[in-house]
Amino acid sequence: MAACDVCGNEYDKPFTITQGEARGVFDSFECAAQAMAPRCGRCECRILGHGVESVSGAMYCCAHCAREAGATQATDRV
Repeated sequence: MAACDVCGNEYDKPFTITQGEARGVFDSFECAAQAMAPRCGRCECRILGHGVESVSGAMYCCAHCAREAGATQATDRV
């Protein structure tokens, strides 16, 4: 059994996620999201979908947050 990197739970079915150089062992997707999902540059929520990336590389959860932060050309898909 392995322990979750976030909550420390000993679990018999852990999974490993690798993102670039970062690597983590988790017992749930909730813990994996807490550890690895980026945060919106404006509202700080976790970005679990595609999000919106500005030209400067900042990540936002949606076009509204991107526009509010100054990325005036950002649009959501319709």
